Amino acid sequence: MIRLSLAFALLLFFAVTTPFTSYAQSAAASDRPFVVEYYYKAKWGHAEEFLKLFKKNHYPVLRKEAEMGRITKVWMDQPRYHNTEDGRWDFRVTIVFKNATVANEPFDEAGLQKQMYPDQDTFQREEQRRFEILDAHWDLPLKTVELDAKP
Repeated sequence: MIRLSLAFALLLFFAVTTPFTSYAQSAAASDRPFVVEYYYKAKWGHAEEFLKLFKKNHYPVLRKEAEMGRITKVWMDQPRYHNTEDGRWDFRVTIVFKNATVANEPFDEAGLQKQMYPDQDTFQREEQRRFEILDAHWDLPLKTVELDAKP
C-alpha cells in the first residue's frame, strides 16, 4: 500500500510540475530573436530588376514592421563571386524577428501593404513581376547551435 501511495505521489508530482517546466523552457526560448534567411534566385539577366522592385515595394514594408517592433533587424547579402548553377542564389535577405512567437503568429501584411501603397493595382502588378522573374525562392529558419552547451 505504501509503494502504491509513493508511486501515486510521484506520478502526481510529475504531472503537476512537468507543464510548468515545459512552459518555462518555451517562455525562455520565445524571448530569443528568431532568424530567417530568404533566398532569391533570379532568372539570368533579371537580378537588377528584382532588386529594384524589392527595394521599391517590399523593403519599405519590412522597415515598417521594424518600426512596429516585429523585426529587430533586416539586411540583404549578395554573393561576391559566381557559384555553380545548382547552388546559385542572387540575394539573401536575413530578417531577425523579435522572437519565434512574433515570427510565426498571424500578421496582416496585406493590410499594411494596402495602407502603404494606395495604388494596389500597380503594387500587385509589380509584386507579381518580382516573383515572375525568379527561378527559385526559399526560406530557411535558423536555429542557433550552442557550441559551449553540454550534450
